[in-house]
This record gives sequence, C-alpha cells and structure tokens, in this order.
Amino acid sequence: MKVLAIESSAGPASCALTEDGRILASAGVHTGLTHSQTLVPMVDGMLKNAGVPLQDVDLLAVAAGPGSFTGVRIGVAAVKGLAFARDIPCVGVSTLAAMARAADGIPFDGVVCAAMDARCRQVYTALFDCRGGQLSRQTPDEALTLEELGKRLLSCNKSIFLVGDGAELCYNTFNSRIPGVILAPPHLRFQQAAGVAAEAARNAEKAVSADKLQPVYLRLPQAERELRARQALGGAAGK
Repeated sequence: MKVLAIESSAGPASCALTEDGRILASAGVHTGLTHSQTLVPMVDGMLKNAGVPLQDVDLLAVAAGPGSFTGVRIGVAAVKGLAFARDIPCVGVSTLAAMARAADGIPFDGVVCAAMDARCRQVYTALFDCRGGQLSRQTPDEALTLEELGKRLLSCNKSIFLVGDGAELCYNTFNSRIPGVILAPPHLRFQQAAGVAAEAARNAEKAVSADKLQPVYLRLPQAERELRARQALGGAAGK
C-alpha cells in the first residue's frame, strides 16, 4: 500500500511517500514561508522525483491535530484537494501519535512523551508505553499545563523519552526534578510526515472520503477564546 502523508501542524512542513512501511521519498521545508506557499508544490515535486503519479497512491494521510490552527487547516485542505481529484481515501491521524512513531524500532523500554508547545506554559501532549520499540497509547491527546504534565510524568516511575517541538521546553523544565528524562535527538524529535504515514498505515481501516476529513482541535482558536471572554464580561456587566 502506497501512502502519501503531509505534516504541517507546526513551523516545519514535510511530506512523505511510503510503501508497506518503506520510505520511497520525502521532502521538508523550514524556511519561514507559509505552508500555503510551500506544501502543494513540495508534494508535487516529491511525487515527480519519485516517479509515482498521484493515481498510484492508495491512501492519503495528514496530521489532523493538535497543532497550529492555521497549519492544521492548511494540511487538511491540501489532502482534501488531492483526494477529490482521484477519489483517494483519507486518514487524519493524531499529530502526537505520529510524533511518537519516532521511537518505532528503538530498543527503549519506558514512556514516550509527545509534546507540542501550546504557549502560555501549556503543551499538547500524550503518553505512549514503549517496550522493545513497540508503542501503545497510555493517555488521550490533551492540553495540559507544564505543572500538570510534570506530575503525570513523575508518577510514571519509568524513563521518559521526549519528542516533539515542545520536548526541549519539557526537558528544561523537568530534567532537574524527574529522573530518567531523555531528550530525543533533533533528527527524531520534530514532526515528520514519515511518522504520519506510519500512523496512518496502522489506521487504514478508519479512512474516509475527502468531504468527511476534518481537523481535530483540543482548544478553541485564540480569536474565538478572546471573543467568548469579551462576551462573558459583557454579559456580566449587563446584570
């Protein structure tokens, strides 16, 4: 099965083409340009370089959240556009689960903590048990404060392998008070489309048509949070 995957949930953007778990091609950018400028041309160039036309792709995959609201929307929209053209089934996967796939095959026994910086000393996070390189989810995707996550990690009583763009923040916060905290090296730490493809291949039975593919947010966008706060204040003042 050929899987074309897109990752645009944070600053970097990447795409990957895999077949039965083997990476056929991949590409990525982290230049500061918006994903709307770089993503589709990057996918098109990767497919041309791999000599694989879009019609030969069996499954489209995208990191559907959590993450940057704009980045996630752009990734989902790109996959929808590609899928509509050829009626290719789509899978939206957890960004955090895709990041945790960095530990696939690593001889590590402990807990993989996937963390994305959600600002204001909060992280999007999920925990995965890892035994001999095999992952199993322990907690759902959540938005937690660093203090809340620290308490959870302290109760694990296992080595902690930190991945994601929030991993360094967590390492600097927890390293002095939680034993066994390991910061993943940069080539394994950050979001990659190959991880999205690996997670999607394990969830191919959840594929949907392009019109049903949706982003997944753990909290409201900042603009909407601020609007609701103003509305709440206005309602309170009117009483």
